[in-house]
Amino acid sequence: MKTVDSINFKDKQAIVRVDFNVPLNENHEITDDTRIVSALPTIKKILSDGGSVVLMSHLGRPKGEADKSLSLKHIVPALEDLLQVDVAFADDCVGEQTEQLANDLKSGDVLLLENLRFHKEEKEGDKDFAKQLANLGDVYVNDAFGTAHREHASTAVIAQFFSPENRVLGYLMGEEIENAKKLLNKPEQPFVAITGGAKVSDKIAILENLIGKADHILIGGGMAYTFVKAKGGSIGDSLCEDDKLDYALELLEKAKAANTEIHLPIDSKVADEFSKDAETKMVNSAEIDEGWMGLDIGQYAIEEFTAVVLSAKSILWNGPMGVFEMDAFSNGTKAIAAAVAQATQNGAYSLIGGGDSAAAVNQFGFGDDVSHVSTGGGALLELFEGKELPGIAAMV
Repeated sequence: MKTVDSINFKDKQAIVRVDFNVPLNENHEITDDTRIVSALPTIKKILSDGGSVVLMSHLGRPKGEADKSLSLKHIVPALEDLLQVDVAFADDCVGEQTEQLANDLKSGDVLLLENLRFHKEEKEGDKDFAKQLANLGDVYVNDAFGTAHREHASTAVIAQFFSPENRVLGYLMGEEIENAKKLLNKPEQPFVAITGGAKVSDKIAILENLIGKADHILIGGGMAYTFVKAKGGSIGDSLCEDDKLDYALELLEKAKAANTEIHLPIDSKVADEFSKDAETKMVNSAEIDEGWMGLDIGQYAIEEFTAVVLSAKSILWNGPMGVFEMDAFSNGTKAIAAAVAQATQNGAYSLIGGGDSAAAVNQFGFGDDVSHVSTGGGALLELFEGKELPGIAAMV
């Protein structure tokens, strides 16, 4: 699949789908610019060739209506600072005024369009809307891995309006695919997958796909308690999907038959309420009293999980071990992040699966100590579920 390296952009205008869906504080200031920084190499390549760039992205979930708090105008100062060039801004992503701004661009110029999701046609994958976007460039570049699993107008439908030689992947998209392939195609053993988060139902497909591929699967977070209860444990008020108890047992049996060892947390840090100021204690994960809930893995679980991670040659991490946003329940996730970083230093390949896992590994200062932190949580998850991503398939 071709990347921007296959094109000399001199005197060409590229319309580039980026993922600038970055977190903003109450003053509309960016609190984590990782996704913008990740897009810079592609943008700079086009500009250095002598081309011009039209950037399009979504921000937040405006539900098809304009929302000033989610305007991409808030991104402009940071983008100018990072690129060291002036960035023009279009108050809409389509329409006559936007077309005029795009037509007026000269070599080296950058135009950022307003939030694509201010139009319901974006998420609907509307063909006419996609064509209007396509009219703003000579070449289509998709560098938004975070939305590659969406069949939206700007991520998949737009590609049909460009010839195969004029639709290419950006560097970030290419890098994400190559990093995923390292674990999708014959990862070096032992292969350890770490899964966490709230619900088993969110991870059914990836768990199914990892059985037989991974040597070990570590399960933490709220989803662990569905497995603990399925095995006959008492989990108090911990999160549990009662309709997934039979499935949890089936999964454990499948893993056993496929020689994939599933590890559940031996102990948990429990609280008497979901609060940073709650009373806490350490207990066996299968012996949690009524009125108490597991909000982090315990010390024995940390030691076991760490030992497994340190034995790995390949690591996939998707989902935190507990409610890491609260300091009182961040220890498990932090310890796993440290273990993954140590294993990487020892020679393992580690892929952090976007979303909360990426936030955690960066929050605890290990972002530079792992092999790759993905910018796409949902997209990476679907790749490992064995699904075809529309944003990638459309570029063939």
